[in-house]
This record gives sequence, structure tokens and C-alpha cells, in this order.
Amino acid sequence: QVQLVESGGGLVQAGGSLRLSCAASGRTPSRYTMGWFRQAPGNEREFVAAITGSLGRTYYADSVKGRFTISRDNAKTTVYLQMNSLKPEDTAVYYCAADNNPFGSTFRGDYDVWGQGTQVTVSS
Repeated sequence: QVQLVESGGGLVQAGGSLRLSCAASGRTPSRYTMGWFRQAPGNEREFVAAITGSLGRTYYADSVKGRFTISRDNAKTTVYLQMNSLKPEDTAVYYCAADNNPFGSTFRGDYDVWGQGTQVTVSS
């Protein structure tokens, strides 16, 4: 079983940047698709970005495309979410998740393992 621990959240002004990290450990994390989701108060948890275990393809929600970048290290044990040009509407708890399908998914229900979440707050 894969275990996930997020870090890097915090408070930032609009237009600023943050980088989230997700440390993965456990059984064959390199084969997993890794995703980032976020949940603002009163809202559903929504897809943000994903990187596949196979070929490292990336997928983004339209709302973050061009501003956020997902990547993983060569050992495939850490996944990053670089967030630039942050907006107040990006404020949410950000969750890292793992899907044992190496070809990727943007659907929350396909992800088997979740981290505890890290708070990102963007002030205007």
C-alpha cells in the first residue's frame, strides 16, 4: 500500500507562488498515477493535475492550465505541484492522491490512496 504525505502549503498573496510536495512510500509508487485535488469550503473535491506512471503524461484542470505544473522526481517517490500566479479562488485544502492505473485518470473516484491535505490560502 502506498502512503502519501503532503507539505508546502501556506499563505501567499495573489500573484505569488507556492510549491507543494507529496512524498510517496510503500509498494511500487513509481507505477502509480499521481494526482492533486483540492477542496474549498462548501465545494466538492475537484481535480487539479495528474502525472501518469506510464510515460509521465500530464493533465490539468482548465482553471489551472498555464499556471500550475505537476512533476515527479526521477525516483518517482516525490510529486510536486508548482503553483504560479495564484488567485484567491485557488484557496483550498490540496490533496495528493495515487491511482494504481499507470495510464492516468482525472476522476476522483479512481484514486485509491489519499494524503491528509495541506492548506493553501491566497489573499487578495
